[in-house]
Amino acid sequence: MIPARGGDDDPGTKRETQSPMKKITFSLSEVYRLLEPGPVVLVTTTRAGRANVMPMSWHLMMEFEPPLVGCVVSNRNYSFASLKATRECVINIPTVELAETVVACGNSSGRRVDKFMAFGLTPVAAACVKAPLIAECYASLECKVRDVKLAAQYNFFILEVVQAWVDPARKRPRTIHYQGEGEFMVAGRTLHLPSPKTSLSGK
Repeated sequence: MIPARGGDDDPGTKRETQSPMKKITFSLSEVYRLLEPGPVVLVTTTRAGRANVMPMSWHLMMEFEPPLVGCVVSNRNYSFASLKATRECVINIPTVELAETVVACGNSSGRRVDKFMAFGLTPVAAACVKAPLIAECYASLECKVRDVKLAAQYNFFILEVVQAWVDPARKRPRTIHYQGEGEFMVAGRTLHLPSPKTSLSGK
C-alpha cells in the first residue's frame, strides 16, 4: 500500500504540535544582561604616577595555571591607555558593602577625578606591579598583560595573574553581579555538589 501524502510515514511531514515554550523574543541589544558573568571588579592602573580605578564586569577565566583572565576594556575608558602602555593592573574584587562606591567609580572619569580620594578607597602597594591594591576589597589579583592581539579590534586583553591576595576573615564574601540598567544581583546561598572531578569529591 502506498501511504497518502502527508501521512505519518512521509519524511517530509511537518507535525504541528503545541509548543510548551513560554519564551518570547528578546532584544539583541540587551543580550549582555543575560550573560553578564560578574562578579563586578575594580581594576586599578597607574601611569605617570597617577592611579585610577575602573569597574569592570566583562571578564572570564581562560586558564588554571598560570591563571589567565580575559577582559574587555573599552578604548573610550581612561584605563584603556594606561593598561596598554604599562601592561599591568590589579583586579580587585569588592563585596556588596562597596556597591555604591562601585557605581560612583563607574559614573566618573579618572581623567578628572582622583577616585581613591573622592570615594574613600585605600591604595596599598602591590608586590609585583606598580598599580595599587584596594584595601577595602576582599581579594586582589596582581596582573600583567599577556596578550594584546585582540585589543585593537575588540578591546580584549589577556592578563596573567602573578600574585593573588585574599582576606581570610571573609568566609562568605557577597560579591555583586551587574545585570544592566543599574541592577545588581548579590551572591547568596552556596551549593556544594561533590563530583569526582572536583576537590570536594569524597567529602
